[in-house]
Amino acid sequence: LPMPILPGEHQIQNAGVALRSLRFLSQEKNVFDAAMTKAIWPARLQLLNEGKFAKLAGNAELWLDGGHNPAAGKALANHISSLKYKPTYLICGMLKTKNIKGYLTPLAPYSKVLYAVTIPKEPNTFTAIETSNFARSVDIVSKTSASVSTAISEIITKSPNARIIICGSLYLSGHVLRENHGSPN
Repeated sequence: LPMPILPGEHQIQNAGVALRSLRFLSQEKNVFDAAMTKAIWPARLQLLNEGKFAKLAGNAELWLDGGHNPAAGKALANHISSLKYKPTYLICGMLKTKNIKGYLTPLAPYSKVLYAVTIPKEPNTFTAIETSNFARSVDIVSKTSASVSTAISEIITKSPNARIIICGSLYLSGHVLRENHGSPN
């Protein structure tokens, strides 16, 4: 069988679970191949190559990841460590119901600067100031930003070939995907 198309070493384990389920359901071999080579999972280590934010990022590498718990922070850190080195900037917004320190701690060694944002139209969001303070508490250099667009613009001004990862929440990811492709919020 081919390796999973979804990025991240953790997807190998996820693929194993999916394949075992397909075997249990007595599926044909072509279903197994499709499960590995055609799976799409928006906002999970998704490389954004088109749309408003990709254009704004220019030559920067732009990723979107909606992971929001300590295991997701570890998976994202592992993925970053597997890539060729580039200065990596995080744009992060999280909900108050999440373990923000547990999420951010594994990302600290890979983050040049974290740009904290408040998730738009989400009443249960940490404010950008709160997220920034949590980042500093786990030794990540951090600043606040008014929006994802503003953060991207600031980052590429300093580091036009950077790696930028928008992360921390599926709510933030949904907002980014809608705005990136021009859909109403």
